[in-house]
Amino acid sequence: MIKVVIERLVVEGLETPYESAIANLLDVMVKAPGYVSGESFGDINQPNHYVVVSNWNNEHSWDKWFNSQARKGLLDAINPFLQYPERCSVLSPSRFISEAKTA
Repeated sequence: MIKVVIERLVVEGLETPYESAIANLLDVMVKAPGYVSGESFGDINQPNHYVVVSNWNNEHSWDKWFNSQARKGLLDAINPFLQYPERCSVLSPSRFISEAKTA
């Protein structure tokens, strides 16, 4: 399993329309093959900073969703609200942590 962390900084004052648009993206994402679970967070100290953490079966599933026409179309709806393009990090379990759990 992998985790994907997506960070977005929304133009101040556009948080409400962004939240409406992102709800559509999340509704479609949860139906994507290989999607396991996810959470959305808002930064307490910076209200226009949003983070989505999602879990995927594998990198192939994430790549398929990331490059899908469905995601690209939904991103077109939220991009006007962003100060800069979203930042994605694809993470796998650390070998060190995995070994510590089995020790």
